[in-house]
Amino acid sequence: MDLGLGGRGFLLTGASRGLGFATARALVDEGAHVLVSSRSPDGVTRAVEELGGAPSAFGLAADLADAGAADRLVEEARRRLGRLDGALISVGGPAPGTVLGTAEEDWRSGVESVLFGPLRLVKALVPHLDEGAAIGLVLSTSVRQPLDGLAISNGLRPGLAMTAKGLADELGPRGIRVVGLMPGTIATDRIAEIEAASGDPAAARARTEAEIPLGRIGEPAEFGRVAAFLLSPAASYVSGTMVAVDGGRLRTP
Repeated sequence: MDLGLGGRGFLLTGASRGLGFATARALVDEGAHVLVSSRSPDGVTRAVEELGGAPSAFGLAADLADAGAADRLVEEARRRLGRLDGALISVGGPAPGTVLGTAEEDWRSGVESVLFGPLRLVKALVPHLDEGAAIGLVLSTSVRQPLDGLAISNGLRPGLAMTAKGLADELGPRGIRVVGLMPGTIATDRIAEIEAASGDPAAARARTEAEIPLGRIGEPAEFGRVAAFLLSPAASYVSGTMVAVDGGRLRTP
């Protein structure tokens, strides 16, 4: 299938590694041009090099929690890519903890990064998007089902999903699509860190895989291909929905 991505330009945040980088890889492999961003300058430099550099890939280090980051990212993407056909917006996971055991400052920090950061970027981005553009938000399966020990994510991701749904209503008349992606357990550095913190990574992996109908955790490339499809013209009638990429683990349809 030709996804129709050739020559299109996309901005990706949280994309120096993991799910964001896997999506950038899939987009570039389909002929798109990308600007990748994350908080780490070194990480951004490595990602751009791995993606082949200009004219396929450019980078800019930025933290979406910084109020001025959104405008800088959009301006750089437009300058480097020549056109802007959409974005994949991802932010780092908020601090772990229980509802009662999580400090108020961690909740406030989570709101700033998980909610306000993406909203600022969407507001900066939308004026420069034309019909056929797409915005993807990387959420979590906590949109549908709470995750143990991740109270902030459980509290904020569902709200961002409903915000995405409302945004799809607002932008639909302009021919701009909005989708959310709900990754399950994917083999990223963050998952490796969580497994290591358990004291027995192999046992932690086995417990996780036992809860996944496909019997294994996912690979970043498997997420990246789904995200690239949803951002592409091939998914031109998909909007306002949250798509799980979780091997069937969610217990909701």
